Amino acid sequence: MSTVQISAADVNKLRQQTGAGMMDCKKALTEANGDFEAAIDYLRKKGAKVAASRSDRDSNEGVVIAKTTADGKKGIVVEVNCETDFVAKNADFVAFAQAIADKAVESGVSSIQELTALELDGAKISDLIIDQTGKIGEKIGVSKFETISADKVIAYIHGNYRLAVLVGFNQNVAGLDEAGKDVAMQIAAMSPVGVDKADVDTRIIEKEMEIAKEQIRAEGKPEEMVEKIAAGKLNKFYKEQTLLNQEFVKDSSKDIRKFLDETSKGLTVTAFKRVVLGA
Repeated sequence: MSTVQISAADVNKLRQQTGAGMMDCKKALTEANGDFEAAIDYLRKKGAKVAASRSDRDSNEGVVIAKTTADGKKGIVVEVNCETDFVAKNADFVAFAQAIADKAVESGVSSIQELTALELDGAKISDLIIDQTGKIGEKIGVSKFETISADKVIAYIHGNYRLAVLVGFNQNVAGLDEAGKDVAMQIAAMSPVGVDKADVDTRIIEKEMEIAKEQIRAEGKPEEMVEKIAAGKLNKFYKEQTLLNQEFVKDSSKDIRKFLDETSKGLTVTAFKRVVLGA
């Protein structure tokens, strides 16, 4: 047992440095005989134990953040999770997630592994996540990381950090910030499966065709008509499920392809990412 007297001021100082609870700080300083560095190590080790003990817990709450580089040519989406909505709305947790997203934009990493290995404020992000787990008492983690590059990338966050979208365009022209946001909002609302017909996974096409054929046969249509009618249904699927062919939600008289071409001749979407919290 430590014989060093631990003052309230020392406890408060360690709490300010680490964000840990008062009683945890007092115990850490007591165990460390008043040594602040050792006390911080003790708290971090406690955090690691908390992280391990909560490894089987679901962390489906949190925030999804989208950001772009200053030149607008690259964007990232990162999802940082916790266990409860209460923590997800906490300003310190949101700020922590924002700092991770800022570091991702600054560094140009391309995976979660690369991201969590980066240093932020003198420590690895992976270690800071463990620290946060210890401080908050919930399982914290980075579960998704997406990035795209293009002549112009627009980032959009919807629903209090619960959904984020990145959209890449083949041009960087006047008026694209507003038009690009409209397209990002379209993606958020309509959840397309691809940019255009060619981007749809062949397995999805095969499944849609099979479903269509079964429906047509169930309606009693002649077998020789099945393929033709199914192809028509597939075209309807493309119109509803691929971005450039979807009706523009703000003006149903045109599709997204036409809307973009009217914004700037030849303007189109090269890629997009849509990330939903916990999905």
